Amino acid sequence: MRPRLFSLALISALNLSIAFAQTASSRLTTNPIFQKECAKCHGKTAEGRHFGGPSLVSGKSVSMSDDDVNNMITNGKGRMPKYGGKLSPEEIDTLVRQIKEARGK
Repeated sequence: MRPRLFSLALISALNLSIAFAQTASSRLTTNPIFQKECAKCHGKTAEGRHFGGPSLVSGKSVSMSDDDVNNMITNGKGRMPKYGGKLSPEEIDTLVRQIKEARGK
């Protein structure tokens, strides 16, 4: 591949990955359940709040497994309230999947 074509292909791939990351993140942050139940602590962009919940898309939370995230949403932990009785298992699974996508995993 010639250098110019390679550069164009690389730029296109980067643009696609950026667009995917923005789309994945927006699926989480535009989810009505996230907006109602999560954004007040974790921020409208899921990047955390200074005196609220931590970022869902960076930091320590990125190393959490899907099962850990599901368990934390369902049963709570520390200042995180439990949502097991408030949200359906399908709603929790959707949040877990969208958090994972927003992290780029």
